[in-house]
Amino acid sequence: MLTSFRGLMAVTLATAGLSLATPAMAQSEDSGFTTSANVALTTDYRFRGVSLSGGDPAIQGGFDVAHDSGFYIGTWASSIKGGPSYGDVELDLYAGWSGSLSDAVGIDVGVLYYMYPTEDLGLDTDYIEPYASISANLGPAEATLGVAYAPEQDSLGGDDNLYIYTDVGFGIADSPFSVTGHLGYTDGALAPPLLAGAADDTGLDWALGLAVAQGNFEVGVSYVGVEGPSVDGFTDDAIVGTISASF
Repeated sequence: MLTSFRGLMAVTLATAGLSLATPAMAQSEDSGFTTSANVALTTDYRFRGVSLSGGDPAIQGGFDVAHDSGFYIGTWASSIKGGPSYGDVELDLYAGWSGSLSDAVGIDVGVLYYMYPTEDLGLDTDYIEPYASISANLGPAEATLGVAYAPEQDSLGGDDNLYIYTDVGFGIADSPFSVTGHLGYTDGALAPPLLAGAADDTGLDWALGLAVAQGNFEVGVSYVGVEGPSVDGFTDDAIVGTISASF
């Protein structure tokens, strides 16, 4: 089961989203359903390297329901600083299917809907984004290659957006520590250089993180950066710290 998918794609990379810690789950006896929840406090909500909280702290959380068949649904939310156009809250809904191709290889496909319920201008800011990924366990390490594509929508200025990314993580032997790495490429309306005011609608984002897990809790720190103009509290490189809990 893929838990906290939105946490992964948000790329608040200091969080448990890319670590090797496993969230606690509650399974209904004989029903085949599993539920899990997560909550986090981060020093900066970075979505694919770009700050959506104005470089300030954000509180986040989500809830997932999965079935033994591999199907799942979930929701995730974060405080943001989106001004009148996007408001103070991002609320995401997602559904999909995850399963194994072998003991070492897994796949995940689904669709994610981004909502901004507190925006004040009545603009069409919500958008939809299908996604797919394949992951592999390589001994103590795990690698993921994924893609997310948002088709042309009014909320994206009539443009589309393609995001391709790879994540790598591994646990340090005989310790609660894990190391994560991320590299992403955006082509379209959400490219970091374009958001920062440049004409280029393509760009990279990257991150390197270290986390320590204890029971259901995790503390992490990561260095996050993007291509393009550096705008303070938006597209500047940042060190992001996060404390999270999974239930």
